[in-house]
Amino acid sequence: MDATTGTHLYFRQILLGRDVAADNPLARQMVNFTYAIGDRTTGQCVLVDPAYDVDGIVDTVAADGMTVCGALVTHFHADHVGGSLFGETIEGIAVLLERLDVPVHINVHEVEWIARSTGVSPSHLSVHDSGDVVTVGDVSVTLLHTPGHTPGSQCFLVADRLVAGDTLFLQGCGRTDFPGGNPSEMFRSLQRLASLPSSTELYPGHLYSPSPHAQLSEVIRSNHVLQVGDERQWLQIFG
Repeated sequence: MDATTGTHLYFRQILLGRDVAADNPLARQMVNFTYAIGDRTTGQCVLVDPAYDVDGIVDTVAADGMTVCGALVTHFHADHVGGSLFGETIEGIAVLLERLDVPVHINVHEVEWIARSTGVSPSHLSVHDSGDVVTVGDVSVTLLHTPGHTPGSQCFLVADRLVAGDTLFLQGCGRTDFPGGNPSEMFRSLQRLASLPSSTELYPGHLYSPSPHAQLSEVIRSNHVLQVGDERQWLQIFG
């Protein structure tokens, strides 16, 4: 786990199955990341994709003096927001809402998918379009719609950091053969992310590489999914 120091931005990367939920075999297998983003001055933060051990995550940020005031959802898959996976039930936003009355920020195209996956009523969800900004104290988080892995997948841009969920990993990208996946949309989403400033630090949704994060310039140089600049060629390879 790491947290920003020397600035009002609070940013913590939490590896599920290690930092919390260490006794959960599925969490250790899936190696999801949860993120906490907030303002140290106000002591408030939002959680990105809280899953597996909601109490453990909330208690982890509380130990840093932070209070959870909301959640950001990258997409509806159970290992990110809770639900059923491989015959097991995973904690997620439903458990968070039982503990805290906070908004859960999702993309407009993900409402029905998340409601079906988690059982959370759409009335408890804060629905957004691409480009919307969620503020936590003086910290602004820009929501970027990046469909392809799911219809409403979204990434979060805060300062010089990109929390990419399952859209882009340090190596590879999210699968497009699950329900709601679309290879053409994934290509266009990856191109949009690759156009961000090269100094942006990429934080993925899973630990699928030796490093937990990397500068976008390095990811563009080394990640094969960003080496194809033509959509027709992309579909021949990845479609």
